[in-house]
Amino acid sequence: MTDTLARDSSRTTAKEIGPKTGALPGRGTAHAYSILAMVLVATTFPVGDMITDAIDPAVLQAIRFIIASAIFAPLVIARVGLPWPGFIGLARYSAIAGAMVVFFWTMYEGLRTTDSLNTAVLSCTIPGFTALFSAALLRERVGLYRYLALALGMIGSVWVIFRGSIERLIALEFHYGDALFLGGCVAMGLYATLVRYLHRGEPVMRMSFWVMTMAGVLFILIANIKLGTTDYGALSLGVWGGAAWLAVGASVFTFFLIQSATIKIGATRVQTYSYLIPVFVILLDWGLGRGFPPLMTLPGVAIVLLASLVIQRGVIQSAPSKHPESA
Repeated sequence: MTDTLARDSSRTTAKEIGPKTGALPGRGTAHAYSILAMVLVATTFPVGDMITDAIDPAVLQAIRFIIASAIFAPLVIARVGLPWPGFIGLARYSAIAGAMVVFFWTMYEGLRTTDSLNTAVLSCTIPGFTALFSAALLRERVGLYRYLALALGMIGSVWVIFRGSIERLIALEFHYGDALFLGGCVAMGLYATLVRYLHRGEPVMRMSFWVMTMAGVLFILIANIKLGTTDYGALSLGVWGGAAWLAVGASVFTFFLIQSATIKIGATRVQTYSYLIPVFVILLDWGLGRGFPPLMTLPGVAIVLLASLVIQRGVIQSAPSKHPESA
């Protein structure tokens, strides 16, 4: 979800941004924003792993997106306005939201039979699926260097996840939840492309609100009677806290960080930091008392950073875009 918002944000013109969105960060601050956004995304894996057994995934996501939309609405109204998009507009937003709904539902449903380690591994396939869908729908020329960098980043991420241990890789067991989430990763790759494919020039903030809202509506439909049969009073404070964090930290805050960074340094540069998510997942697991990774993890981190540099070098050599990526 985060790299998609970044792609779409780069299409926003200076007129759309205007003074209402606030001052842009400096280049160094924009990179820091990107890294912080990926940290927030990484928190969804352990948080989801801890609370998914206590509440139905569709109910959890319905609550998440309802809260996020409620918080986001006054900000959108104040900054860019929130006119009725029409039924055709709602259809566009629903198509985009549908792909996102598949991703999040399969992620949290899958976590019931697998763990955050496996899902972190599978999430490394998302940039590759995004590149394939972009080539098919947007006629985007990825280029050999980008494919090599994507593969390199995936290798580095997997290295980090398995802490450089062949034994851990061999011992990895795949379950029904893994196959389910792999389908979700395909959907997220499609989502990344649909945001740009179905964008009609509206402000990114307004588009994101409607996508989040329609995602909430779709999750309500999926949850159906479970919304009424769930014993909300029996849910612990930890579950409610996790749901609130997913809505605010992993949704609203992440959007603002990604948008601000993308306007300054460009979508592709922001996207490269997504390969650091497995690194952050391991650090978060360590912070939760699940152990610290060994030194053999460091080569994987180096590979991830190298992949990021390769992609960013490609951006520098590319033809300038219609709306400059950097100021």
